[in-house]
Amino acid sequence: PASHCTRAMAAKAKFRRRFLRYLWRALLAWVLLSELLVLPLRWLPPPVSAVMIERWLGARLRGDTSYRIRYRFVPWRAVSPWAPLAMVAGEDQTFPSNWGFDFGEIKDAIDAADRGARLRGASTITQQTAKNLFLWDGRSFIRKGIEAWFTVLLTLNLPKQRILTIYMNIAELGNGIFGVDAASHAYFHKSPAQLTPREAALLAAIVADPDDDTPRLVYADWLQEHGDEGQAQYIRDAISLDYLEDYEDDRREKIGRRIANAERRNGLRWLAA
Repeated sequence: PASHCTRAMAAKAKFRRRFLRYLWRALLAWVLLSELLVLPLRWLPPPVSAVMIERWLGARLRGDTSYRIRYRFVPWRAVSPWAPLAMVAGEDQTFPSNWGFDFGEIKDAIDAADRGARLRGASTITQQTAKNLFLWDGRSFIRKGIEAWFTVLLTLNLPKQRILTIYMNIAELGNGIFGVDAASHAYFHKSPAQLTPREAALLAAIVADPDDDTPRLVYADWLQEHGDEGQAQYIRDAISLDYLEDYEDDRREKIGRRIANAERRNGLRWLAA
């Protein structure tokens, strides 16, 4: 019996060592693979993002064969400085100084949820970049954990300007429209280098809500400002009245805040340097 017990203990110890060895190898492989995914982004543009693939597959599963992705990566110098300024002002004002996470915003979101409010997002631009590049939509602890890991890798491997360049190039800005270049041509019929402060702020508003109606209403606003009131009204008439009223109130607040922030926060001017 003693020898049998000794053999059983030895077998358990052997299994434990083998398990830990395989676990260590798996973790090492994961670290190396994820690093290989992130480090080249310091110099190379991403050919596609996980969100683009998810949207394309979703359209195919719905039988929508007309869906296409509009995406072209443009370098920092080819974009109006108002675009990154507006996105930082609207999405993550701590971006210049945070290390990938805004712990103050996370705490505020948790405190609000404890008071009974709906749990709101507290993602930084780096977190959103990680999610858009590598992950799927949805809310789960597993996805948030992987997002946090890639956020750390992006923060350690890429300078701030590069992270923001990637973010504004892969952000979803409408149905099949990804990035500031595609959005500038789709909504304003111009290159991203020609964006005005207001147009940049309009794009920043879409980032927060890139559904089918919001981009159309942003485009309608632009048409009206450029004298084409008939086409602008035609677009608005095609959208439900309730949504339009909610949008008008929300848009005025969001756009005004983004423009004011972009113009006022001189601390963000380093992004345009």
